[in-house]
Amino acid sequence: MSTLSLEVGVSVRSNAYRKTAWRLMPFLMLCYLCAYLDRVNVGFAKLQMMNDLALSETVYGLGAGIFFLGYFLCEVPSNLILHRVGARRWIARIMITWGLISALFAFVETAWQFYTLRFLLGVAEAGLAPGLLLYLTYWFPSYRRARMTVLWFVAIPLSGMIGGPLSGWIMNHFAGVHGWAGWQWMFVIEAVPTVIVGLLVLMYLKDGVHQATWLTDEEKALVNRELAEDNSRKITHASTREFLRDPRLWLLAGIYFCVVMGQYAITFWLPTLVRNAGVSDPLHIGLLTSLPYLCAIVAMLLVGRSGDKHQERRWHLVLPMIAGAAGLTLAALLGGNLLLSVLSLCLAAAGVLSASSLFWMLPTTLLGGVSAAAGIAGINSFANLAGFCSPYLIGWVTTSTGSSAIGMYLITAVLLFGATLVLRIPAAQVNR
Repeated sequence: MSTLSLEVGVSVRSNAYRKTAWRLMPFLMLCYLCAYLDRVNVGFAKLQMMNDLALSETVYGLGAGIFFLGYFLCEVPSNLILHRVGARRWIARIMITWGLISALFAFVETAWQFYTLRFLLGVAEAGLAPGLLLYLTYWFPSYRRARMTVLWFVAIPLSGMIGGPLSGWIMNHFAGVHGWAGWQWMFVIEAVPTVIVGLLVLMYLKDGVHQATWLTDEEKALVNRELAEDNSRKITHASTREFLRDPRLWLLAGIYFCVVMGQYAITFWLPTLVRNAGVSDPLHIGLLTSLPYLCAIVAMLLVGRSGDKHQERRWHLVLPMIAGAAGLTLAALLGGNLLLSVLSLCLAAAGVLSASSLFWMLPTTLLGGVSAAAGIAGINSFANLAGFCSPYLIGWVTTSTGSSAIGMYLITAVLLFGATLVLRIPAAQVNR
């Protein structure tokens, strides 16, 4: 091949993926930002809602965690439906239904109503995260996907940065309006964008490269060729039994379970940890909680770029997990000092959220076809049981001991154990 032809091929490839990234990634980030906004806000509602309804820390922890039971039960079926009917229609359905259910939290009066709506919210949202992860494999081959995955996962800390101050402002500004508490207005107001974006999904998303109106025929052919080559190196399973017997699937699920334990310790308890450090105003708590998420965005982008540059996946996951564990430990030890506590939480969020995004390079590199649809959903479904265990464990320990520090130490141990599991995956299988 001549030098000119090679340069033309590189130019076509670069243009194709750049245009696709600009066309899809901002909107996919917006979808996931809405999802996490509806998860982060329950942590802020806790600051007022628990006192107004006379609910304990254990009730909050159980309610926060019950979301993930509904999520667990419906995750795999949801992703298989998405693979069959297309991302556009199914992601729209997911977002519209969970937005409507999220708004209903404004009417909660009892613990059982809180439990029921949290469970239904999990059922409604099941499939969004693995569905979007699967969707990325329809557009980007492995060697480009770490940066795209990290960019998409930036929506998690971004939702914390936006959601924290926004939730605090709504709770302060709308308290008492038409007889409603601030937390009730927060649930309704923050549900509106989710429903609107869900409707926009139907008009904006495409189901595959063949529908990409922004690509030329030459660019479509190149992307399809690279995706086919990438998929030829992935593992597919002949049957459900073979799929379930694959030890790599369970190893991946175990690793992500440990990561998610840390992730939801931050998601559900960050406002409480900041309040325990001496801050009482909801708006000030919201502003301070945005700092750890800002640090997480910077760390995620740097680690994701490094992972693609060096085509190394294991240590780019292990080191952030260790950093997250260290940050949570220090946050528990230094909880009485506001400055040191916030700095520790910055380290924890940067480490844990970087690990949460970089983990997905492992299963999306290993699995292909229907195995990818079921595998991504299965791993995410099992691991998100940690979303039940983490808040309930910390809530129960806090209620029993009067301190959240012991719960944080337990989460730290889980993160470190998960880091050792990562090294059991052969580097040759994932480093590409």
